[in-house]
Amino acid sequence: MSYVQIEHLSKTFHGQHVLKQLELAIEKGELVTLLGPSGCGKSTLLRILSGLTAPDTGTIYIDGKDVTDLSPKNREIGMVFQSYALFPNLTVSQNIAFGLEMNKIPKADIRQRVALARSLVTRPKVLLLDEPLSALDAQIRKNLQKQLRTIQRELNMTTVLVTHDQEEAMAVSDRIYIMNGGRIVQHGSPHEIYTQPRSEFVARFIGNYNVLTAEQLNRIAPDLAAPAAERFAIRPETFREQRMAAEDIRLTGNIAHVTMLGNVTRYELNIGEVPVLVDSLHLSYEPEQAGATKTLYLCPKDVIPLYDTIA
Repeated sequence: MSYVQIEHLSKTFHGQHVLKQLELAIEKGELVTLLGPSGCGKSTLLRILSGLTAPDTGTIYIDGKDVTDLSPKNREIGMVFQSYALFPNLTVSQNIAFGLEMNKIPKADIRQRVALARSLVTRPKVLLLDEPLSALDAQIRKNLQKQLRTIQRELNMTTVLVTHDQEEAMAVSDRIYIMNGGRIVQHGSPHEIYTQPRSEFVARFIGNYNVLTAEQLNRIAPDLAAPAAERFAIRPETFREQRMAAEDIRLTGNIAHVTMLGNVTRYELNIGEVPVLVDSLHLSYEPEQAGATKTLYLCPKDVIPLYDTIA
């Protein structure tokens, strides 16, 4: 059994199924992210893990113990909310010490642990983070992502992070569970999720994939021996300006639009009347302009069949 294990978890609010028979496993010391759009059920799942909300069905195990019916204070879980939930009338030290005092830790030990700060002073078995960085500006957020990951690894703290920010999930996670409509639609390492989406929903949500029908793919690459599927996904950065292998497919189209994205130039290219996004590393020279003809190469393995429509 995994360190945190959830089995057959369901939750309904006012007749609406918010969570539907979820299965989830987290190993000790992992940082797992629940990623998905607003309303997909990820915050409800976090509240059920913490004991703040009771499930309709299902079982939750932490460190081999069934905690499904335990109160939050008996689960040995720490939680950081999006709104921080701090006491404005208390000092920083008093806010940090509050949980320790509730657990009747001796005052001498409290003073010693307050020096650690970090909101981990109670040493919970699992740390739950509900979009704790969402209210911060971009640069501070990136710095805190690094610090969060460093602290989590140093303490070997089993952590569950909720976010709707794909970049944040990629930056800090050991594994990502993507949720949609109260279900987990795919899970895996950041590399697996990004490079091998299994459904149209994941391909569109996780990045800027080109999602093409089988007919559109045949129009841009008629020589490609594609597997039998209704839809295919191609990452914009996999198009190359030079042939790298004999099996690479040559594509030619007209540039409809050019967008500068810092270190990347994004072209909207019409190939066989099919619009395709192409990301190219921005070098010192000026990018080609709209109206120009551009030739690119695509490796067949970078065309990913989607055997699922939107989940």
